[in-house]
Amino acid sequence: MGINPRRDHPNPMVEEAMQRSPVCFIGGGPGAPDLLTLRAAERLKKADVLVWTDSLVCPAIAALAPEHCERIRTSTLTLEEVIPVLIERHRQGRQVVRLHDGDTSLYSAIHEQIAALSDAEVPVEVVPGLSAYQAAAARLGQELTVPGLVQTIVLGRAGGRTGVPEREDLNRLAALGASLCLYLSARHVDEVQEILLRHYPADTPVCIGHRISWPDEWIDVVPLSTMAEVSQARSLIRTTLYIVSPALSGSARRSRLYSPDHDHLFRPNQQNPVV
Repeated sequence: MGINPRRDHPNPMVEEAMQRSPVCFIGGGPGAPDLLTLRAAERLKKADVLVWTDSLVCPAIAALAPEHCERIRTSTLTLEEVIPVLIERHRQGRQVVRLHDGDTSLYSAIHEQIAALSDAEVPVEVVPGLSAYQAAAARLGQELTVPGLVQTIVLGRAGGRTGVPEREDLNRLAALGASLCLYLSARHVDEVQEILLRHYPADTPVCIGHRISWPDEWIDVVPLSTMAEVSQARSLIRTTLYIVSPALSGSARRSRLYSPDHDHLFRPNQQNPVV
């Protein structure tokens, strides 16, 4: 279902626009086309216009759009250049797909695009995607919430050029000792490692993932104390994810969910049934 713009004063042009397919924002996932959701793949295959983040999205995903589809790359464009394209193509009655990498809810910059389209009374649909931290954990065959060890996942980033709110300073996030997934931080890896070492033991496992699920993917798990050294040795600057987590240590702890002495709604203790 699309997100409907404000309709306080309906008029024929707006009503006509509402009958057209919404501009569809798609999270393209980490890279591999077979990690797209079924809905995302379906929308891509029906696109008349593909406006895509070519600097971050794997070309194999963009290639799923039909041959007749108009393809517009956005790596060199500003918001002020992208929005008129989306509005114009939509008003032409064409199916417009705005393709981003990863998941639409995380560092996708769709907020300002949707706001602008809403102001122009253009309906929008958002299709989520798999995030790189999920794909990296799967690649390692690891859960990031191990009972009795860590039960919280924090998604964050180093301050960098655009900064973060003071309450989300990396020192505060790291102090939780949770499974910490850091995006957009490779350029600041020396500073990041220094901060993390104040809160995690030096031998805490860190997953370093570069272009997860792309054909040239590189992924490894290293001690926190060598995080910066390894990153710099491989010249990692972009499309790099860090997962700092005690869960990556290979703990043999188990949850109570499947424990014989743990009863719940679907497996009640016969002596004390759950109702």
